[in-house]
Amino acid sequence: MMTRFLAFFFAAILSAQPARTVVLHAARLLDIDTGNLISPGELLVQGDRIAQIGGSVAHPAGAQIVDLGDTTLLPGLIDAHVHLFLHPGAEDLQTVQESVPQRTILATLAARDDLMAGFTAERDMGTEGAGAADTALRDAIDQGLIPGPRLRISGNAISVLGGHEDAIGYNPEQRVLPNATWANNASELVTAIREQFKLGADFIKIYETGHDSVSEGKLITPYQYNEAEMAAAVAEAARVGKHIAVHATADPGALYAARAGVVSIDHAFQLSDETMRLMRDRQIFAVPTFTVIDYYIEHAATGEQAAYDRALQALHAGDFAKQLMANVPIAMGSDVGAFPHGTQAREFAFMVKYGMTPLAALQAGTLNGAKLLGWQGQIGALKPGYLADIVAVPGNPLTDIGVLQKVAFVMKGGVVFRK
Repeated sequence: MMTRFLAFFFAAILSAQPARTVVLHAARLLDIDTGNLISPGELLVQGDRIAQIGGSVAHPAGAQIVDLGDTTLLPGLIDAHVHLFLHPGAEDLQTVQESVPQRTILATLAARDDLMAGFTAERDMGTEGAGAADTALRDAIDQGLIPGPRLRISGNAISVLGGHEDAIGYNPEQRVLPNATWANNASELVTAIREQFKLGADFIKIYETGHDSVSEGKLITPYQYNEAEMAAAVAEAARVGKHIAVHATADPGALYAARAGVVSIDHAFQLSDETMRLMRDRQIFAVPTFTVIDYYIEHAATGEQAAYDRALQALHAGDFAKQLMANVPIAMGSDVGAFPHGTQAREFAFMVKYGMTPLAALQAGTLNGAKLLGWQGQIGALKPGYLADIVAVPGNPLTDIGVLQKVAFVMKGGVVFRK
């Protein structure tokens, strides 16, 4: 069985070559900027780019015509918070029990699953102890050796000794390695950042808060780096034209990060009015990650743990509503890896459930994701000259956001991966 699967898998990769000219026809095409539906909708793809869009486009001689029936054509989806080197289970034990080569093999399968689910671009927020293995994964995808989304990668995330991703609770004589790179002050941060960039990182992910606890309806979390340390990190990344993204679940850590000028605050639970104002004014993205908490609720080992996670999700939903009211920019991010890859389109449904319109949620996972990943003007919309990253979903996502979990067609850079 495995031999047949691998033969089919690699045959599919080898056959996934871009057609010179393709016309996609569907019942609808969504203009992601305005929310207008073009019906019917057509796209002319030449090479790896979109050449024309409209109700009807040119059908050049020899073009491949693909009729997608009662579907809606959308830009490829963008998940701004993924962990390709994680899978469901005890995250800290994966570092202990699985070798980096083993985790890299699993990451290639995760990348394939995310692409087949319609995610044509992603931001990998730390390999969780697998070092710079994501550099090889990104480069193999870019070279067409394996299927996967376009990737922005951070290498191993950075945290303080004894911090959020340190290995705590084990026999100290075993010297269990952390899931992040240690840096305890501004100087060590700069050194770690330079090392990450040397190894191929596109941006830097820093754990700015943790460990978390909930007390009397409020999330309590210590900061890990003070404002001056965060500013030193942002300045070092900016020196080479790159950015810092942070895991931050409350103030003052989130405030320090916003003042320093990070590009995104991921998870973004309890943020003060001042933090939200800075995020709005400086266009710092909040990346909510609801799906992972819902997964923890569904798979809690005890009733007590499930109750804790439900309380956490309720807090998160209320904070998200405040961020929407404050016009904080939002990018879709799911934290997939802690739950199965290829299932993260549920995040869109949670964003709508907790206050977004379907169009705004779609924009968070297309236009805003493209901007956050530094690919604005290239992906995130269906426009002439943009890369042909295109998905089709059954029905109309503006009336049923759940159809994003049923992607029927995936094209990335003019190559059809799912039809």
